[in-house]
Amino acid sequence: METIDNKYNQNLVYAAAYLGMLIFGIVMISLGTLTTFIIDQFHAPVTQVASLMMILPFGTLLGSLIFGPIIDRYGYKSLLVICILLIAGGILGIATLTNFRLVQLAIFIIGFGGGIINGGTNALVADISGVEKGAKLSLLGAFFGIGAFGFPLLVGFLVNYFSYQSIIKAVGLLILLTTGLFACIQFPAPKQKAKGAGFSELKILKSPILLLIGIILFFESGMEGIASNWTALYLTKERGLETDTALYALSFIILGLTAMRLILGFTLKYIRDHIILYVCFGLILTGTLLVLINTKYIIVIAGLTILGAGFGAIFPILLGYLGNLFSEASGTAFSFVFSMALIGNMIINAGVGQITHNGNFHYYLFVLLICLLLQVLTFSVIAKKITTKVKA
Repeated sequence: METIDNKYNQNLVYAAAYLGMLIFGIVMISLGTLTTFIIDQFHAPVTQVASLMMILPFGTLLGSLIFGPIIDRYGYKSLLVICILLIAGGILGIATLTNFRLVQLAIFIIGFGGGIINGGTNALVADISGVEKGAKLSLLGAFFGIGAFGFPLLVGFLVNYFSYQSIIKAVGLLILLTTGLFACIQFPAPKQKAKGAGFSELKILKSPILLLIGIILFFESGMEGIASNWTALYLTKERGLETDTALYALSFIILGLTAMRLILGFTLKYIRDHIILYVCFGLILTGTLLVLINTKYIIVIAGLTILGAGFGAIFPILLGYLGNLFSEASGTAFSFVFSMALIGNMIINAGVGQITHNGNFHYYLFVLLICLLLQVLTFSVIAKKITTKVKA
């Protein structure tokens, strides 16, 4: 299927975006999956490994900050190709480097490339999706879940037959090969090319709607972060589960999120997106309460699955709004809100770390509920204005 201007093949561009998001899913889960290899390879103490957990999101934040104005001005192709090369190079570096400082640099490069890939593919899909932005962005987000859910399973299976080093090298080489697809595809032309010198698209940063959507995603990313980072500790320390059992339970958050994003592509055709958002806020509340007040393992699993499903619609629907409201500078708009989201993730996680330092890990669930309340209140302020503008 060719687009109206016949300059690029829409199906191929979608395929490239989905592949890029799959790679980003691998990027965001890679540190936890590769920690065992890094500890064994470098005999690294916990403090050094902990430093990597700060370096990866910092790199992702920097990538998120810069990608938007660049793709609005110069287009997608070159930047996406470069970032795939950076990610592949960083993963191959982890497998081959012998200096821990260089491994830290490799982790930063992986995060930096991942931040650009994440924002760039979301902006790309929003640009080419017409009125189906929310549905297409939901499907794109499902590929993140496939990468994040599938990569640890794949490594866990292959490590019985191959060394960690061989597996990491193979993953890096496979990602490197995908640059051929990105290099061969024609992408949409830059949106700001004909507007003269300077980044005039930055004026959208004055928009109150953009700021408030950024605040909603600030809390959303923080909630997703603490759910991923603190649930396993809560289940082991407060509920007495074995570590492997707690990690197995944790995987149901990603499973619920991925399932919701796959379903969302169809439900958005029949149900208004703001209604789905309120339903998902309710799912987050329900899932959190189930985890907090029940002790039965099967109920906790159900709660985590519901929690993940609640998370699933927030980013795609709000990014769909942004794509419609700021179509002439979607890259810059996405860059701004993704940066706010990552800052929220880092700040809220750090806050939970301070709150739970005395061992009361269940406090993270109360933080999650507070963030949910602030998120709902913020959306209620702009819901009518957004839906009116999008319909117009």
